[in-house]
Amino acid sequence: MKDAEQPRRADESGVMDPFPHMHPLLKKNYGQWDWHDRPRPGVLHHVAKSGDEVWTVRAGTQRQMDVHTIRKLCDIADEFSDGHLRFTTRSNAEFMVTSEDKTGPLIERLNGAGFPVGGTGNSISMISHTQGWLHCDIPGTDASGVVKALMDELHHEFTHEEMPNRVRITTSCCQINCGGQGDIAINVQYTKPPKINHDLVANVCERPAVVARCPVAAIRPAMVNGKPSLEVDEKKCICCGACYPPCPPMQINGPDSTKLAVWVGGKHSNARSKPTFHKLVAAGLPNNPPRWPEVAEIVKTILYAYKDDARDWERMGEWIDRIGWPRFFEITGLAFTRHHIDDWRGARSSLNASTHIHF
Repeated sequence: MKDAEQPRRADESGVMDPFPHMHPLLKKNYGQWDWHDRPRPGVLHHVAKSGDEVWTVRAGTQRQMDVHTIRKLCDIADEFSDGHLRFTTRSNAEFMVTSEDKTGPLIERLNGAGFPVGGTGNSISMISHTQGWLHCDIPGTDASGVVKALMDELHHEFTHEEMPNRVRITTSCCQINCGGQGDIAINVQYTKPPKINHDLVANVCERPAVVARCPVAAIRPAMVNGKPSLEVDEKKCICCGACYPPCPPMQINGPDSTKLAVWVGGKHSNARSKPTFHKLVAAGLPNNPPRWPEVAEIVKTILYAYKDDARDWERMGEWIDRIGWPRFFEITGLAFTRHHIDDWRGARSSLNASTHIHF
């Protein structure tokens, strides 16, 4: 008897092959597009060298989806775009259609179902973020909640192309894992070393793993009250929170130690100017769910100052470079402190304190 063929094991590294699920016209004209334009905010029109045309309608969605929302989006795709739907890295849903006549009814249906159409061109795109409390082992807050609160405030800027250039906003649940460079970035910052519950460490934590996890070698084994435990050298500790996942008794979250910070001027792309790092402009903001009003107020202040003062096609970092940081703080009314001065020269000693890097 011939041995049955063994099914191929799924390769879970890297991204999946997009071609089996790609729209037929996109597959046919792959790499052969001639030009594109935007008939209106949220709609992309691509024309291939063969003359084929595709209209893509982009709608904003929530990052954390329930099965009912996914089914609703799939039903809309079945009705208007022959079942073709894709999700972008910023949690947008994109529907591809081959006739411009279908875009109007599709937009009307999406808006009626609560999915705003926009996020293209010189507008605010959907805020990229991590899932926070849903799956992360080290979050200081729930980034999805911050995104929901901010996008409620910035709905008009998502559905209209009125900014000098595109605006990318990012959020992160902690200050060491996720997040990325953005025109505006909202990141969690831990402000105090962990509080250790020494009675639980021996039963819960694998101490060598916790020691190895610390990037600045600030944790070492210790005996406390006759029990194996850990201790933290607070002079070395950078309050990153990396010790919490392998050892929950090293608690670092709390109203007094978890704050939010706003950074500006980051840029991933090299269009018209080189990529740039963002820089801190506001720190110590209260982690105040469910609406985070203090964070929203600062983000809107920065955003509308940029909208009013920047020149056409200037990204936020380019606008700040042109007017200068003193003028930026003057326009926005943010407090400038000594912590904003970028004069740090001690990186060598810090890196040499790490268990991973020596030079």
